Amino acid sequence: MKKSLHPDYQKVVFLDTNSGFSFLTGSTKRSEETIEWKDGNTYPLLKVEVSSDTHPFYTGKQKFADKGGRVERFNKKYNRK
Repeated sequence: MKKSLHPDYQKVVFLDTNSGFSFLTGSTKRSEETIEWKDGNTYPLLKVEVSSDTHPFYTGKQKFADKGGRVERFNKKYNRK
């Protein structure tokens, strides 16, 4: 690989902000924040909102917001009964 062409590949910690789940993996992403990992080393920290710990595809649980059907939403939007 050309040294000036490709970004540096390094170990980073991803932290799911919703559940607190974290994992160590390789990435080219950069971060100013760091965290001390279980092995005693310090790694860059990247915060994510969804990971395999909270995504419905992996957990099998899906959260539904009660928004109503299309007709109900149309009637509400245009003040119809």
